[in-house]
Amino acid sequence: MASHEVLQAFVQAATQGSFSAAARKLGKSQSTVSAAVASLEIDLDVVLFDRSSRKPTLTPAGHVLLQRAEQVLEASNRLELAASQLSQGLEPKLSIAMSDTYQSKRFETAIAAFEQRYPDLELECLIAECEDLIALVQSGRAQIAFIEMQQVYPPDLTRAPVEERTEIALFVSPKHPLASLEGIDQRTLEQHRELRLASIIKSNETRAAGRVWSAPSYLMLMEMAQLGFGWAPLPCWLVERFGAGTLHPLKVRGWPRSVAVDALWSRQHPPGPAGSWLLEKMLE
Repeated sequence: MASHEVLQAFVQAATQGSFSAAARKLGKSQSTVSAAVASLEIDLDVVLFDRSSRKPTLTPAGHVLLQRAEQVLEASNRLELAASQLSQGLEPKLSIAMSDTYQSKRFETAIAAFEQRYPDLELECLIAECEDLIALVQSGRAQIAFIEMQQVYPPDLTRAPVEERTEIALFVSPKHPLASLEGIDQRTLEQHRELRLASIIKSNETRAAGRVWSAPSYLMLMEMAQLGFGWAPLPCWLVERFGAGTLHPLKVRGWPRSVAVDALWSRQHPPGPAGSWLLEKMLE
């Protein structure tokens, strides 16, 4: 297999238009570049340059192999960059856990920039809610979480408010009896099944009064509501994107309500360089 230096000599000779220009670019002698290209031609058993004129020009085979050589050099450079970042403490994988309450334009922009900065780092996005998000961060399963703001957090966690807010409203199927009512109060709501968000981690919590179905995901609650099984508090953006026309918003005092979001991370399992960079972008 051709060495990194030999491929560089070939690529520079092709892009610079001459062996002497390639030599100046690489800081080597012209004879070294010429010898490297000749060695590559022997190894590949292919003529890469037509040397019949004053300036060497790529042969048809040379044009094809130039693209391949550039791809190999790019892969080699990415390998060296990844190895350098890992040796300096860059985490090999970043896991982010998010609540479905949070739909963020800033996150989309930050992730796009993150992909450009850390193209080879594995990124995992997890969806969870409430105590499940907290458990993921505490256990180290996720390095960062974006969670509906809580009054109190465990002492081993650190939080910072995210500037963006989201909105949650009450929804039912258009065919549900509540859909035809105006000015609904709490007593009226209690006469119908509530579709409630519940965590997996606290499955033994006190049983709710009244008729209640629960699920650990807003998407599951939305599907239950669409099927007419009850009323549910749902993020408005989620309904607009995935349930438009299939759900009816209820007019209840205090709803819809604005929800603040916190970024959450662990003191014991803090984010590495990549996670810290992304967190900084989200908190700007």
